[in-house]
Amino acid sequence: MSQPLKTCILLVNLGTPDAPTAGAVGRYLREFLGDGRVIDIPWLPRKILVNGVIAPIRRFRSAREYKKVWTDEGSPLLLYGEALQRDLQARLSTAESQEAFGGEVVVELAMRYQNPSMDHVMARMEKARYDRICILPLYAQYASATTGSTLEKAFKVLSKWYVIPEVVAVSQYWDFEGYLKGFVEQAAAFDLASYDHILFSYHGLPERQVDKIYEDQKCANHSCEDEINEENRQCYKATCYATSRALADRLGLAEDRYTVCFQSRLDSKWLRPFSDDVIVERGEAGDKKLLVFSPAFVADCLETLIEIGEEYQEVFEEHGGEKVELVPSLNAHPAWVEGLEDLVRQRMGVAARSHGAAVASDEANA
Repeated sequence: MSQPLKTCILLVNLGTPDAPTAGAVGRYLREFLGDGRVIDIPWLPRKILVNGVIAPIRRFRSAREYKKVWTDEGSPLLLYGEALQRDLQARLSTAESQEAFGGEVVVELAMRYQNPSMDHVMARMEKARYDRICILPLYAQYASATTGSTLEKAFKVLSKWYVIPEVVAVSQYWDFEGYLKGFVEQAAAFDLASYDHILFSYHGLPERQVDKIYEDQKCANHSCEDEINEENRQCYKATCYATSRALADRLGLAEDRYTVCFQSRLDSKWLRPFSDDVIVERGEAGDKKLLVFSPAFVADCLETLIEIGEEYQEVFEEHGGEKVELVPSLNAHPAWVEGLEDLVRQRMGVAARSHGAAVASDEANA
Protein backbone atom coordinates (compact mmCIF):
# COMPACT_ATOMS: atom_id res chain seq x y z
CA MET A 1 0.00 0.00 0.00
CA SER A 2 1.41 3.38 -1.02
CA GLN A 3 2.16 6.07 1.56
CA PRO A 4 -0.26 9.03 1.80
CA LEU A 5 0.98 12.15 0.02
CA LYS A 6 1.47 15.44 1.82
CA THR A 7 0.53 18.44 -0.33
CA CYS A 8 0.98 22.15 0.37
CA ILE A 9 -0.74 25.01 -1.45
CA LEU A 10 1.23 28.25 -1.02
CA LEU A 11 -0.85 31.36 -1.66
CA VAL A 12 1.27 34.48 -2.16
CA ASN A 13 0.07 38.07 -2.39
CA LEU A 14 2.13 41.22 -2.89
CA GLY A 15 2.43 42.43 0.67
CA THR A 16 1.52 45.10 3.17
CA PRO A 17 3.27 47.13 5.87
CA ASP A 18 3.28 45.69 9.39
CA ALA A 19 1.62 48.86 10.69
CA PRO A 20 0.23 52.15 9.32
CA THR A 21 3.28 54.09 10.43
CA ALA A 22 5.94 55.93 8.45
CA GLY A 23 8.64 53.55 9.68
CA ALA A 24 6.76 50.38 8.74
CA VAL A 25 5.65 51.82 5.41
CA GLY A 26 9.22 52.88 4.65
CA ARG A 27 10.48 49.32 5.26
CA TYR A 28 7.76 47.95 2.99
CA LEU A 29 8.51 50.44 0.20
CA ARG A 30 12.25 49.79 0.35
CA GLU A 31 11.76 46.04 0.02
CA PHE A 32 9.03 46.29 -2.62
CA LEU A 33 10.53 48.98 -4.83
CA GLY A 34 14.04 47.65 -4.33
CA ASP A 35 13.07 44.53 -6.28
CA GLY A 36 14.78 44.58 -9.67
CA ARG A 37 11.67 43.17 -11.34
CA VAL A 38 9.54 46.03 -10.00
CA ILE A 39 11.87 48.92 -10.86
CA ASP A 40 13.87 47.32 -13.64
CA ILE A 41 16.88 49.62 -13.78
CA PRO A 42 20.47 48.86 -12.70
CA TRP A 43 21.02 48.14 -9.00
CA LEU A 44 22.87 51.30 -7.94
CA PRO A 45 20.53 53.91 -9.46
CA ARG A 46 17.55 51.86 -8.22
CA LYS A 47 18.94 51.84 -4.68
CA ILE A 48 19.60 55.59 -4.78
CA LEU A 49 16.14 56.29 -6.22
CA VAL A 50 14.25 54.08 -3.75
CA ASN A 51 16.23 54.69 -0.56
CA GLY A 52 17.14 58.29 -1.23
CA VAL A 53 14.02 59.67 -2.90
CA ILE A 54 10.86 57.52 -3.11
CA ALA A 55 10.73 55.81 0.29
CA PRO A 56 11.69 58.86 2.39
CA ILE A 57 9.08 61.02 0.66
CA ARG A 58 6.22 58.58 0.11
CA ARG A 59 6.29 56.83 3.48
CA PHE A 60 4.54 59.68 5.31
CA ARG A 61 1.75 60.15 2.79
CA SER A 62 1.27 56.40 2.35
CA ALA A 63 1.13 55.91 6.13
CA ARG A 64 -1.73 58.40 6.33
CA GLU A 65 -3.58 56.50 3.59
CA TYR A 66 -2.99 53.15 5.28
CA LYS A 67 -4.47 54.51 8.51
CA LYS A 68 -7.73 55.12 6.66
CA VAL A 69 -8.14 51.44 5.75
CA TRP A 70 -6.45 49.81 8.76
CA THR A 71 -8.74 47.88 11.09
CA ASP A 72 -8.37 46.79 14.70
CA GLU A 73 -7.26 43.41 13.34
CA GLY A 74 -4.76 44.88 10.87
CA SER A 75 -4.30 45.38 7.13
CA PRO A 76 -7.29 44.54 4.91
CA LEU A 77 -5.03 42.82 2.37
CA LEU A 78 -3.65 40.48 5.04
CA LEU A 79 -7.04 39.88 6.66
CA TYR A 80 -8.66 38.97 3.35
CA GLY A 81 -5.70 36.70 2.62
CA GLU A 82 -6.10 34.93 5.95
CA ALA A 83 -9.84 34.48 5.35
CA LEU A 84 -9.12 33.06 1.91
CA GLN A 85 -6.54 30.69 3.41
CA ARG A 86 -9.01 29.47 6.06
CA ASP A 87 -11.86 28.93 3.64
CA LEU A 88 -9.72 27.15 1.05
CA GLN A 89 -8.25 24.99 3.82
CA ALA A 90 -11.76 24.01 4.87
CA ARG A 91 -12.62 22.96 1.32
CA LEU A 92 -9.42 20.93 0.97
CA SER A 93 -9.83 19.20 4.33
CA THR A 94 -12.90 17.18 3.39
CA ALA A 95 -12.64 13.42 3.08
CA GLU A 96 -13.33 13.70 -0.67
CA SER A 97 -10.52 16.21 -1.16
CA GLN A 98 -8.00 14.19 0.81
CA GLU A 99 -8.90 11.08 -1.16
CA ALA A 100 -8.52 12.99 -4.45
CA PHE A 101 -5.15 14.45 -3.43
CA GLY A 102 -3.96 11.19 -1.93
CA GLY A 103 -3.53 12.55 1.57
CA GLU A 104 -3.38 15.70 3.68
CA VAL A 105 -3.52 19.13 2.03
CA VAL A 106 -2.26 22.21 3.88
CA VAL A 107 -2.83 25.79 2.71
CA GLU A 108 -0.19 28.38 3.60
CA LEU A 109 -0.24 32.15 3.04
CA ALA A 110 2.79 34.37 2.48
CA MET A 111 3.52 37.87 1.27
CA ARG A 112 6.16 38.63 -1.33
CA TYR A 113 7.20 41.69 0.69
CA GLN A 114 7.15 42.00 4.50
CA ASN A 115 5.08 39.60 6.61
CA PRO A 116 4.27 36.76 6.74
CA SER A 117 7.42 36.54 4.64
CA MET A 118 8.06 33.88 2.04
CA ASP A 119 11.32 33.01 3.79
CA HIS A 120 9.57 32.33 7.09
CA VAL A 121 6.60 30.45 5.66
CA MET A 122 8.72 28.35 3.31
CA ALA A 123 11.10 27.46 6.15
CA ARG A 124 8.08 25.96 7.92
CA MET A 125 7.13 24.17 4.72
CA GLU A 126 10.62 22.70 4.39
CA LYS A 127 10.40 21.21 7.89
CA ALA A 128 7.04 19.66 7.06
CA ARG A 129 8.63 17.64 4.21
CA TYR A 130 5.80 17.91 1.71
CA ASP A 131 5.70 15.57 -1.28
CA ARG A 132 4.11 18.19 -3.53
CA ILE A 133 3.87 21.97 -3.48
CA CYS A 134 1.67 24.29 -5.55
CA ILE A 135 2.89 27.88 -5.65
CA LEU A 136 -0.10 30.08 -6.41
CA PRO A 137 0.58 33.82 -6.75
CA LEU A 138 -2.60 35.82 -6.21
CA TYR A 139 -2.31 37.76 -9.47
CA ALA A 140 -4.49 36.50 -12.31
CA GLN A 141 -2.58 38.27 -15.10
CA TYR A 142 1.13 37.53 -15.46
CA ALA A 143 3.55 40.41 -14.99
CA SER A 144 7.26 40.18 -14.32
CA ALA A 145 6.89 42.63 -11.43
CA THR A 146 4.29 40.49 -9.63
CA THR A 147 4.05 36.83 -10.64
CA GLY A 148 7.57 36.77 -12.06
CA SER A 149 9.06 38.21 -8.88
CA THR A 150 7.06 35.86 -6.65
CA LEU A 151 8.05 32.73 -8.57
CA GLU A 152 11.68 33.83 -8.78
CA LYS A 153 11.75 34.26 -4.99
CA ALA A 154 10.06 30.90 -4.42
CA PHE A 155 12.51 29.08 -6.68
CA LYS A 156 15.44 30.82 -4.99
CA VAL A 157 14.26 29.58 -1.60
CA LEU A 158 13.51 26.09 -2.94
CA SER A 159 16.98 25.84 -4.48
CA LYS A 160 18.47 25.83 -0.98
CA TRP A 161 16.35 22.94 0.27
CA TYR A 162 18.14 19.62 0.57
CA VAL A 163 14.95 17.72 -0.34
CA ILE A 164 13.06 19.46 -3.14
CA PRO A 165 9.52 18.11 -3.65
CA GLU A 166 7.42 18.07 -6.79
CA VAL A 167 6.55 21.69 -7.60
CA VAL A 168 3.68 23.16 -9.59
CA ALA A 169 3.95 26.90 -10.25
CA VAL A 170 0.83 28.73 -11.44
CA SER A 171 1.79 31.57 -13.78
CA GLN A 172 -1.59 33.09 -14.65
CA TYR A 173 -5.29 32.28 -14.64
CA TRP A 174 -7.12 35.33 -15.97
CA ASP A 175 -9.36 33.10 -18.10
CA PHE A 176 -10.19 30.60 -15.35
CA GLU A 177 -13.93 30.42 -14.80
CA GLY A 178 -13.81 30.56 -10.99
CA TYR A 179 -11.88 33.84 -11.09
CA LEU A 180 -14.28 35.42 -13.57
CA LYS A 181 -17.35 34.05 -11.79
CA GLY A 182 -16.26 35.70 -8.56
CA PHE A 183 -16.31 39.17 -10.11
CA VAL A 184 -19.61 38.49 -11.86
CA GLU A 185 -21.17 37.50 -8.54
CA GLN A 186 -19.74 40.58 -6.82
CA ALA A 187 -21.30 42.69 -9.57
CA ALA A 188 -24.73 41.19 -8.91
CA ALA A 189 -25.19 43.70 -6.07
CA PHE A 190 -25.12 46.57 -8.60
CA ASP A 191 -27.67 47.62 -11.23
CA LEU A 192 -25.26 47.91 -14.16
CA ALA A 193 -27.84 49.66 -16.35
CA SER A 194 -28.00 52.56 -13.87
CA TYR A 195 -24.39 53.58 -14.52
CA ASP A 196 -23.39 55.85 -17.37
CA HIS A 197 -20.15 53.96 -17.95
CA ILE A 198 -18.09 51.11 -16.50
CA LEU A 199 -14.32 51.00 -16.03
CA PHE A 200 -12.08 47.97 -15.78
CA SER A 201 -9.10 49.53 -14.02
CA TYR A 202 -5.87 47.51 -13.73
CA HIS A 203 -2.66 48.31 -11.94
CA GLY A 204 -0.33 50.04 -14.36
CA LEU A 205 3.12 49.00 -15.51
CA PRO A 206 5.91 50.80 -17.37
CA GLU A 207 5.50 50.26 -21.11
CA ARG A 208 9.03 48.86 -21.28
CA GLN A 209 8.02 45.93 -19.09
CA VAL A 210 5.39 44.68 -21.52
CA ASP A 211 7.64 45.50 -24.49
CA LYS A 212 10.17 43.00 -23.14
CA ILE A 213 7.74 40.13 -23.79
CA TYR A 214 8.31 40.44 -27.55
CA GLU A 215 11.24 39.76 -29.84
CA ASP A 216 10.74 43.14 -31.50
CA GLN A 217 10.49 44.82 -28.06
CA LYS A 218 7.25 46.55 -29.04
CA CYS A 219 3.91 45.61 -27.46
CA ALA A 220 2.10 48.07 -29.74
CA ASN A 221 2.76 45.79 -32.73
CA HIS A 222 0.89 42.77 -31.36
CA SER A 223 -2.88 43.46 -31.29
CA CYS A 224 -2.95 43.38 -27.49
CA GLU A 225 -6.11 45.45 -27.24
CA ASP A 226 -8.06 43.21 -29.61
CA GLU A 227 -7.12 39.55 -29.19
CA ILE A 228 -5.10 36.90 -27.40
CA ASN A 229 -2.73 35.08 -29.72
CA GLU A 230 0.39 32.95 -29.53
CA GLU A 231 2.67 35.98 -29.34
CA ASN A 232 0.87 38.03 -26.70
CA ARG A 233 -0.70 35.40 -24.42
CA GLN A 234 1.83 36.20 -21.67
CA CYS A 235 1.63 39.96 -22.13
CA TYR A 236 0.08 41.78 -19.17
CA LYS A 237 -1.63 44.36 -21.35
CA ALA A 238 -3.12 41.70 -23.65
CA THR A 239 -4.44 39.62 -20.77
CA CYS A 240 -5.94 42.68 -19.06
CA TYR A 241 -7.91 43.49 -22.21
CA ALA A 242 -8.87 39.81 -22.60
CA THR A 243 -10.03 39.68 -18.96
CA SER A 244 -12.22 42.71 -19.58
CA ARG A 245 -13.76 41.16 -22.70
CA ALA A 246 -14.48 37.95 -20.80
CA LEU A 247 -16.11 39.83 -17.93
CA ALA A 248 -18.06 42.11 -20.28
CA ASP A 249 -19.40 39.06 -22.11
CA ARG A 250 -20.59 37.45 -18.86
CA LEU A 251 -22.09 40.74 -17.66
CA GLY A 252 -23.85 41.45 -20.95
CA LEU A 253 -21.94 44.70 -21.57
CA ALA A 254 -21.68 46.10 -25.09
CA GLU A 255 -18.22 47.28 -26.14
CA ASP A 256 -19.19 50.96 -25.92
CA ARG A 257 -20.35 50.54 -22.31
CA TYR A 258 -16.91 50.05 -20.80
CA THR A 259 -13.30 51.22 -20.93
CA VAL A 260 -10.11 49.36 -20.04
CA CYS A 261 -7.62 51.58 -18.20
CA PHE A 262 -4.57 51.49 -15.93
CA GLN A 263 -4.05 53.15 -12.55
CA SER A 264 -1.24 53.97 -10.11
CA ARG A 265 1.21 55.27 -12.70
CA LEU A 266 4.51 56.80 -11.66
CA ASP A 267 5.28 58.62 -14.92
CA SER A 268 3.95 59.24 -18.43
CA LYS A 269 5.60 56.16 -19.95
CA TRP A 270 3.23 53.70 -18.30
CA LEU A 271 0.39 51.75 -19.90
CA ARG A 272 -2.44 53.90 -21.24
CA PRO A 273 -5.16 55.03 -21.00
CA PHE A 274 -4.65 56.21 -17.44
CA SER A 275 -7.63 55.57 -15.17
CA ASP A 276 -7.71 59.08 -13.71
CA ASP A 277 -7.67 60.59 -17.21
CA VAL A 278 -10.64 58.41 -18.17
CA ILE A 279 -12.46 59.58 -15.03
CA VAL A 280 -11.88 63.19 -16.09
CA GLU A 281 -13.04 62.54 -19.66
CA ARG A 282 -16.23 60.79 -18.53
CA GLY A 283 -17.06 63.62 -16.14
CA GLU A 284 -16.50 66.29 -18.77
CA ALA A 285 -18.62 64.27 -21.22
CA GLY A 286 -21.58 64.55 -18.82
CA ASP A 287 -21.52 61.18 -17.06
CA LYS A 288 -22.86 61.24 -13.50
CA LYS A 289 -22.37 57.65 -12.27
CA LEU A 290 -19.44 55.34 -12.90
CA LEU A 291 -18.88 51.77 -11.76
CA VAL A 292 -15.29 50.53 -11.45
CA PHE A 293 -13.97 46.96 -11.43
CA SER A 294 -10.32 46.36 -10.51
CA PRO A 295 -9.69 42.79 -11.70
CA ALA A 296 -5.91 42.83 -11.18
CA PHE A 297 -6.50 42.92 -7.42
CA VAL A 298 -8.05 39.78 -5.93
CA ALA A 299 -8.16 41.46 -2.50
CA ASP A 300 -9.16 45.00 -1.66
CA CYS A 301 -6.25 47.20 -0.64
CA LEU A 302 -5.00 50.77 -0.76
CA GLU A 303 -5.22 50.89 -4.57
CA THR A 304 -8.88 49.94 -4.61
CA LEU A 305 -10.27 51.37 -1.37
CA ILE A 306 -8.43 54.71 -1.44
CA GLU A 307 -7.21 55.36 -4.99
CA ILE A 308 -10.49 54.33 -6.63
CA GLY A 309 -12.91 54.71 -3.73
CA GLU A 310 -11.75 58.16 -2.59
CA GLU A 311 -9.31 59.83 -4.97
CA TYR A 312 -11.22 59.02 -8.17
CA GLN A 313 -14.44 60.14 -6.49
CA GLU A 314 -12.87 63.54 -5.83
CA VAL A 315 -11.54 63.82 -9.40
CA PHE A 316 -14.93 62.87 -10.85
CA GLU A 317 -16.76 65.48 -8.77
CA GLU A 318 -14.26 68.16 -9.82
CA HIS A 319 -15.17 67.48 -13.46
CA GLY A 320 -18.94 67.39 -13.18
CA GLY A 321 -19.58 63.82 -12.09
CA GLU A 322 -21.44 62.68 -9.00
CA LYS A 323 -20.63 59.11 -7.98
CA VAL A 324 -17.82 56.60 -8.52
CA GLU A 325 -18.62 53.18 -7.08
CA LEU A 326 -16.22 50.29 -6.66
CA VAL A 327 -17.17 46.66 -7.17
CA PRO A 328 -15.53 44.84 -4.24
CA SER A 329 -12.67 42.58 -5.14
CA LEU A 330 -12.86 38.81 -4.76
CA ASN A 331 -11.51 38.85 -1.19
CA ALA A 332 -12.86 35.58 0.26
CA HIS A 333 -16.05 35.37 -1.81
CA PRO A 334 -17.33 31.76 -1.91
CA ALA A 335 -17.20 31.63 -5.72
CA TRP A 336 -13.53 32.66 -5.61
CA VAL A 337 -12.66 30.11 -2.92
CA GLU A 338 -14.42 27.40 -4.91
CA GLY A 339 -12.66 28.58 -8.07
CA LEU A 340 -9.26 28.40 -6.37
CA GLU A 341 -9.92 24.81 -5.35
CA ASP A 342 -10.83 23.98 -8.94
CA LEU A 343 -7.73 25.78 -10.21
CA VAL A 344 -5.43 23.90 -7.83
CA ARG A 345 -6.99 20.57 -8.76
CA GLN A 346 -6.63 21.30 -12.46
CA ARG A 347 -3.02 22.48 -12.30
CA MET A 348 -1.97 19.61 -10.03
CA GLY A 349 -3.68 16.96 -12.14
CA VAL A 350 -6.15 16.03 -9.42
CA ALA A 351 -9.65 14.83 -10.25
CA ALA A 352 -12.30 17.56 -10.43
CA ARG A 353 -14.80 17.85 -7.61
CA SER A 354 -17.87 15.66 -7.84
CA HIS A 355 -21.17 17.51 -7.59
CA GLY A 356 -22.05 15.86 -4.30
CA ALA A 357 -18.71 16.76 -2.78
CA ALA A 358 -19.06 20.35 -3.97
CA VAL A 359 -22.48 20.69 -2.35
CA ALA A 360 -21.23 19.18 0.90
CA SER A 361 -18.24 21.54 0.96
CA ASP A 362 -20.46 24.57 0.27
CA GLU A 363 -22.79 23.60 3.12
CA ALA A 364 -19.84 23.12 5.48
CA ASN A 365 -18.61 26.64 4.70
CA ALA A 366 -22.04 28.25 4.91
